[in-house]
Amino acid sequence: MADPTFFLVAGESSGDLHGAALMHAIRQECPGAKFYGHGGDRMVVEGLHLLTHINQLAVMGFSEVLRRLTFFRNLLAETVTWLREHTVDRVILIDYPGFNLRLARHVADLSLPVTYFILPQVWAWKENRLRILRQFTDQRIAIFPFEPDWFAARETPVEYVGHPFAEHLQETPSSRRPRQLALLPGSRRQEIDRHWPLFCETVRVIRQSHPDLEAVAVQAPGLTLPAEPGIEIQTSSALDVLRRSRAALVSSGTVSLEAAVADCPAVVCYRLSTLSWLLARFLVRVQYASIVNLIAGSAILPEFLQYDMVPRLMARQLISFLEDTPERRAVLDGYERVRQALGEPGIYQRAARLILEGPVG
Repeated sequence: MADPTFFLVAGESSGDLHGAALMHAIRQECPGAKFYGHGGDRMVVEGLHLLTHINQLAVMGFSEVLRRLTFFRNLLAETVTWLREHTVDRVILIDYPGFNLRLARHVADLSLPVTYFILPQVWAWKENRLRILRQFTDQRIAIFPFEPDWFAARETPVEYVGHPFAEHLQETPSSRRPRQLALLPGSRRQEIDRHWPLFCETVRVIRQSHPDLEAVAVQAPGLTLPAEPGIEIQTSSALDVLRRSRAALVSSGTVSLEAAVADCPAVVCYRLSTLSWLLARFLVRVQYASIVNLIAGSAILPEFLQYDMVPRLMARQLISFLEDTPERRAVLDGYERVRQALGEPGIYQRAARLILEGPVG
């Protein structure tokens, strides 16, 4: 494909990260490639002609989506109009299924080929989305080791490249601080609002028995964490902070997998709005919230969800990870199995070649 033009859609911070790395890999294979679409600062650095920034796109839970329904309907219409009026060789959708699957249905009317990179987690919930994914995308690139078999059993072929975090497995570990606790409350404003006060209270509880605790919080791009005495707020990468920390308190999401890559025992937590929680309990079909536990098929990391997110209980678990305990050693043993399942480095290069070559079959 000579000097192709791609339209990309990433709606969250993690999608911006993966989108930027994918664009970089495509440019290595095809220096004249052009990129347009919705994304974030990292994608802009790699050459994205930005239409909408992820700061306007990231939402959490059912109730938050409902409040912004008009915005997303307008964005969908504007995106389809832009694609109709411009020449694009391929649309690349990155995660963000609530919007991207709807866009895929409209793109089909324009006869544009569609790659879905980082697939909707239909194996966890909303399996009805599988039909849309199968019908309206012609290339599907998977990153989780269990996905090829799951999708194949449902007559939806995917191409597996490995997980993006495999890129970091061969990096030299940072020097670990023996009393440092990493705090990663989330990358969305709603997550910060619900999690941060409980994170701060958990630190205060731990300090009652461990006054020398060093607490370091990671502030996601585009967000500001409220200042808290005794907690250092950094804008370093989550992986760097986790590699320097003895233990971590993390919001459920990809950051739990970063903790596994960093070999940092973590407590996973998450709190939704009451409506979103009730709907999630009805719709979600997997046993665990943490992707680490899903990959391992067992409860490697403790999970404190919704009303179980109690500072006193989370502090007790974190103290066991700060010390040299059987609980800490069990997590580290489980991490080794998870890291082996992530595949080999070079996943963005493999994904870029698949995209440039086009789908198989």
